Amino acid sequence: MDTNRSGVVIRCGRPAGPRTIGLVCAVAAAGALLSGCGSSDTASPQKSAAPSRAVPATAASPSGSLSADQAQRKALIPKAKVDYGQALKAAIAAVPSSEAIAAELKGTPSSPYWDTVVATTDGTAYAVNVDAVSGKAQKPQPQSDDPDDKQELAARLGKATVTAQQAAQTATEKTKGTVTTIELGDADHGNDTVAWTVGVVTTDDWNETTYEIDATNRKVLWMHVDQD
Repeated sequence: MDTNRSGVVIRCGRPAGPRTIGLVCAVAAAGALLSGCGSSDTASPQKSAAPSRAVPATAASPSGSLSADQAQRKALIPKAKVDYGQALKAAIAAVPSSEAIAAELKGTPSSPYWDTVVATTDGTAYAVNVDAVSGKAQKPQPQSDDPDDKQELAARLGKATVTAQQAAQTATEKTKGTVTTIELGDADHGNDTVAWTVGVVTTDDWNETTYEIDATNRKVLWMHVDQD
């Protein structure tokens, strides 16, 4: 990895997400994953420093051909009429006194949905699937009852002062595009910092840029551009 003058780490190779308690993985359903648990794709590194303000997306390849991942994003994202913020709002409404901790666009072009996770302050987490066309939330599904998992999540929620919406705004101010995944976890460098990981897809080339954003001050800790 490299570090630019502003202290932002530029990832080389596949980006590492936050070390969460695995809630999103536990509720992953069948369907296309735009960026999520268990991916084995190898990402091409972005060599340039993270932009300090929004910049146009990378131009499409001269041949106009798309990779399998890019084609998958192109097919799925336009079919979602409900964005991540609306999906999280629906999920929070389904679980009183909860906070958003994750959302990921999944499914197929004919049936897109948001796989969301919300949690209450005591660390009790619920998976809530939200229809990405109608915005209707399905019945919340309780997650791990393990006391250690709940304690860890409660501590993370207590540290985080930046909301999912604020983290997404920070990411989209740097890369104009569609937020397709967002998740609260521990920062990758492992010093107990709580961080949001946000994936933004640019719809002129269907690349995905991932940001890790400090959940206490909105500072960008690292970024990675997946051009595959």
